[in-house]
Amino acid sequence: MDRDYASPLDVPTLAQQALMSPAHFSREFKTAYGETPYAYLMTRRIERAMALLRAGASVTDACTAVGATSLGSFSSTFTEIVGETPSAYRARPHDAAEAMPSCIAKLLTRPARFV
Repeated sequence: MDRDYASPLDVPTLAQQALMSPAHFSREFKTAYGETPYAYLMTRRIERAMALLRAGASVTDACTAVGATSLGSFSSTFTEIVGETPSAYRARPHDAAEAMPSCIAKLLTRPARFV
């Protein structure tokens, strides 16, 4: 999922790759990663979109680059996870993230779901 986040991925296909039933795969995945496979995939997609938006990509370009098919769903999910709209995130300065090494910036800017 981390490598192919922009590809259409589904639980039955992932479970088949792991030689598990879809239900068992979902349970084991949630135990290992703390979230469902879909939530994990969406978090990775939003993480990549955040990097694209910081680099100056448009919201539409970021949306399509990470494999989202609907701009509305992408924006809703982005807002749910990040806590602000993609446009607002893109518009604000990101000087701190640009000043630190990329490995540290990636760790510190990793999105977390707001509940």
